Amino acid sequence: MTMRSPRRSVAPLGSWLLGSPDESPRRRRIRVQLLLTAPLVFTNLVGAVITCLLVSVVVPGPSVWSSEFVIANFVAVPVFVLCAVLVGVTWGTKRLVSDLRWATEDDVPTDHDRSAAFRAPWRLTRVQAALWGIGLVFFTTLYGIIDPQTIPKVAFTIALAGITVSAFCYLLTEFALRPIAARALGADGPRPRRTLGITGRTALAWILGTGVPVLGLMLIAIFSFIRPASPTSLAVSILALGGVILLFGLLLVVISVRATEAPIRSVSLGMAKVAEGDLDAEVVVYDGTELGALQTGFNRMAEGLRERERIRDLFGRHVGQEVASQALRHNPELGGEERDVAVLFVDIIGSTTIAATRSPAEVVDLLNRFFNVVVDEVDRRDGFVNKFEGDAALAIFGAPVALDDHAGAALSAARALRERLTAEVPECDAGIGVAAGRAVAGNIGAHERFEYTVIGDPVNEAARLSELAKNVSGHVVASERAIDAASDDERRRWQLTDTVTLRGRVEPTTLAVPAELLPAGSAVDDEGADSVE
Repeated sequence: MTMRSPRRSVAPLGSWLLGSPDESPRRRRIRVQLLLTAPLVFTNLVGAVITCLLVSVVVPGPSVWSSEFVIANFVAVPVFVLCAVLVGVTWGTKRLVSDLRWATEDDVPTDHDRSAAFRAPWRLTRVQAALWGIGLVFFTTLYGIIDPQTIPKVAFTIALAGITVSAFCYLLTEFALRPIAARALGADGPRPRRTLGITGRTALAWILGTGVPVLGLMLIAIFSFIRPASPTSLAVSILALGGVILLFGLLLVVISVRATEAPIRSVSLGMAKVAEGDLDAEVVVYDGTELGALQTGFNRMAEGLRERERIRDLFGRHVGQEVASQALRHNPELGGEERDVAVLFVDIIGSTTIAATRSPAEVVDLLNRFFNVVVDEVDRRDGFVNKFEGDAALAIFGAPVALDDHAGAALSAARALRERLTAEVPECDAGIGVAAGRAVAGNIGAHERFEYTVIGDPVNEAARLSELAKNVSGHVVASERAIDAASDDERRRWQLTDTVTLRGRVEPTTLAVPAELLPAGSAVDDEGADSVE
């Protein structure tokens, strides 16, 4: 069964309304101002309307629609609501945005600025709560002067609405200020802690969305004992407050849950990208709770993986990818094991003359182009370039990874190298020798510093064959043992020639060259053979 990957269109700040962290400062400032002002104006107006409905229709008690309440209902209420909206929302949000101007102008925040960014939702919430508190005192006094019996219902209703609106204010402000929080959390310095945690958010949503309204129902029941109300009035009160609980309680819970879900979703998306091999994945840290620490932890993990991959790549470039992979999978130890391997040795002809007649930069460029061809052809056949020795290279086939036809791979690489070096690096020639046999492959050195290498007769034989090849037409020579160990298809491409005793060896070596380089009946010239005896 194929697993579906998470949805890819997750907004960087958790909502498309918030834009992206890299948008212009002007757009960010306008966006934050609108997201702060519009929802808070709407929330306060809705709160005021619901308060009026609860006082006049729902909550049991004396009616406030008599003639003596005309001025209070149609003059005091609209004027106070208008002033509260202007002062609490317009002036409050503008001042808040002004205090956070560093974030909308791409300034580097100080520790005080970063702390202020996380105190901002509380500051604006306190302004809203204070205005609702003033309204509570003002209207309770105003209506109480007209009719003292209205004091309980007016005070209870305004308090209930004020608490709920203030809760919405906090959650909506925290949402609108995510771009500011992202800037604050992205700066260096201690992590601010002036914010509700996950537990605090959940408790706030429950208390204000469920606990306070249920407390209101209980108070209505208590008031009914003090001042008996008709069954119809109680039914209307219970149904209306029940509707408020269902509606506003649900909204508070949804807002709280989405605020918790958004950072988790961003981390989930980042983990999916990492699982697919995208180590550049990174999430925007915008949450001041424990979830922000989760986002930061993911970014640190991704940075660690990128660093590990860079080290692994660098390690692989120095010692070979297969050796690096084995070292990462298993704890490398000194020592080795006997293995059947094929060895290819390639050495530039006349390197001393090249170094004497060219500038150092030209020599380096030539060597890099030369070794690029060597590495490409060896890697193409699953070989391993074990060493670069100045102007020569040693390649191993069959270690550290076993190959079904290690000798055939080495012989094929030698033929391909001759063709490509002639075409792509015509400034120099190279002698290429191929040998095969039993050797020891493993880690050689000390516990503090060792390297993976292959030691044995095939290595020495390949080096001597590369010297011999410098004096042979085509500059490619292999041993008979390498030819015999190769597959039939590769063996047919080579032809045995002379038998010589290579320098430093006791047993004679029968030589072979690519068939296309040697006309039938030809042999290695005596000068080349004598040079290694």
